[in-house]
Amino acid sequence: MSDLPENDQHMPLVSHLTELRTRLLRCVAAIFIIFAGLFAFTQQIYTFVSTPLRQYLPVGATMIATDVSSPFLTPLKLTMMVSLFLAIPVILHQIWGFIAPGLYKHEKRIAVPLLVSSIMLFYAGMAFAYYLVFPLIFKFFAAATPAGVEMMTDISSYLDFVMTLFFAFGVAFEIPVAVVLLVWIGVVDVKYLKKIRPYVIIGCFVVGMILTPPDIFSQTLLAVPMWLLFEIGILFGGLISKRGDHPDDQPDNQPADDHNDQPPATQP
Repeated sequence: MSDLPENDQHMPLVSHLTELRTRLLRCVAAIFIIFAGLFAFTQQIYTFVSTPLRQYLPVGATMIATDVSSPFLTPLKLTMMVSLFLAIPVILHQIWGFIAPGLYKHEKRIAVPLLVSSIMLFYAGMAFAYYLVFPLIFKFFAAATPAGVEMMTDISSYLDFVMTLFFAFGVAFEIPVAVVLLVWIGVVDVKYLKKIRPYVIIGCFVVGMILTPPDIFSQTLLAVPMWLLFEIGILFGGLISKRGDHPDDQPDNQPADDHNDQPPATQP
């Protein structure tokens, strides 16, 4: 009998599918449990998310709802999205639990920090957008409103706008993780990444131009962090070895001497 844990044994396809279904159900359950806990605070959550815009509305102006059901459905939709964002650690943990048995030992030592870092960076990107980018964007929009036009934003349109930016900044802050993964699996090497650095910097400013108002300050506010995150990815990418080059390249579900296919010598 093997001394390895049960989840490290070879499993048939049906067992893998059963485990996948179980983990998916856990992810869905985590989202709905969080949603149930936040349901009573849907209005307060929307008020919090809309604060960066409301503080720059003209005196006496308010946000509006152009659809009959928007006052109820829009905060509810936001709460569901917040529940999804808050459940990301649980979702990633379930993904990790599903793929971990097939990883090499040294790959697990790399994957765990990458997993934790990806969660923290995603939340950091959302916080960066809310506390720094949103006030600048909405201040610019309020100042650019033509004379004779009163700025009164629809709550549903506002939700779509901020959710897009939340997701964009959260993904943008995953640049170091993406760079390390590309180096690890051998798609690129650190020398090549350093070679294309000028093009990456230009790309960062192009993305900043697309995602922010057309002023150089806002563009720089997104482009510079993206470039710095790229440099951090290069730094950590240089500290890891490419997948397949590690001396311990064997799955945890293989004994240490399984790579030796030669039969033992016969004793006289």
